[in-house]
Amino acid sequence: MHVTSEQRLDDGILERAFTLGEIPGILWTPETASASAPAPLILLGHPPLGLRTMHPRLVDRARHAAAEGFATATIELPGSGDRPRWPAAEQARADLRRVMAAGEPVGDEIIDALVLPLVERAVPEWRAALDALLELPEIGGPVGYSGGVISIGIRLAVVEPRIAAAGLFAGSLVPRALFAEARQVTVPVHVLLQWDDEGNDRQAALDLFDALGSEEKTLHASMGGHTGVPPFAGDAAIRFFSRHLR
Repeated sequence: MHVTSEQRLDDGILERAFTLGEIPGILWTPETASASAPAPLILLGHPPLGLRTMHPRLVDRARHAAAEGFATATIELPGSGDRPRWPAAEQARADLRRVMAAGEPVGDEIIDALVLPLVERAVPEWRAALDALLELPEIGGPVGYSGGVISIGIRLAVVEPRIAAAGLFAGSLVPRALFAEARQVTVPVHVLLQWDDEGNDRQAALDLFDALGSEEKTLHASMGGHTGVPPFAGDAAIRFFSRHLR
């Protein structure tokens, strides 16, 4: 992992941009993190819109977590931001936009083409980033995963033993194969669902929650659309991680 820049934010959080091979990422650590008192880590998942676009929202989430003593980190997803173009992914997104604009149902073929290759590429990269981050003396376990793409979070929760808890953002574009994997999830899970999300099939999101195999799982549903997540929903998510990462 190579740190390319760093700055101290106004509330004392250290923000470091880094690269892991060709993969850009960002690490935020609270002032309290040190080699003698390493901070638990939360991996911040996000949609494939690019880190530049997502940065303001990611910083907000990092600040919220740092106030409770957590370090946070994220990486650029394959085919997004400054990473090399991924024509197959771009075609899948174009097919999704076309179907949704026509008011047609999104079929399994489009969902599989959009999500499954992303999961296959992204999850090993998240695990490699976790290897590098946990080598830093001021970062410690246990580790949580928070955010979307929900299919990436499900796969990570199944295959990565260092993930002790997962806070997932509900989304309906989940391949059927991931429903089967959801049944293998055993770590505590907190799912955030926006009840009126215009881009989400509510019943599909509820079905996925039902499929999760965790003995402890919580569904936090709030009224409002995709971008209308109320502040108290974030508070509930941080309390969830505080219970399981300390």
